[in-house]
Amino acid sequence: MIVHKFKKGDIVLIAVILLFALIFMGIRWLQDTDQSYINGNYSATIKIDNEIYKTVELTTETQYVEIRNDRGYDILKIRDNGIEVVESDCPQKICFTFGLITKPRETIICIPMRMVIEINGTPVDTDNEIDVIVQ
Repeated sequence: MIVHKFKKGDIVLIAVILLFALIFMGIRWLQDTDQSYINGNYSATIKIDNEIYKTVELTTETQYVEIRNDRGYDILKIRDNGIEVVESDCPQKICFTFGLITKPRETIICIPMRMVIEINGTPVDTDNEIDVIVQ
């Protein structure tokens, strides 16, 4: 069995790397919690088979939307200016992994129901950041 003894320099290096990682994650967390958008009131469009099933306003009050068709059912919960799937009879339950979505252009997809939920609105472009350059 090999036992590695850390030297003082190793411990300092590990501590510095962990500190930078924590700072970076803290900055990312603060950016993700920024809820400043152009439009204050958002809505979510629920599409089934690529046709609009319903458009709902996203509010702080809790509301439920039940969707049933021949492929099954989903129950959506609107709360905290967002929407999420809280109950479904689909086998994989992948739609639960999206969690509560609150920002424009975020989506939830339920493949067995052929359902797509997308938040409508335009986010504030605060940093004018380039996502991708294709040549």
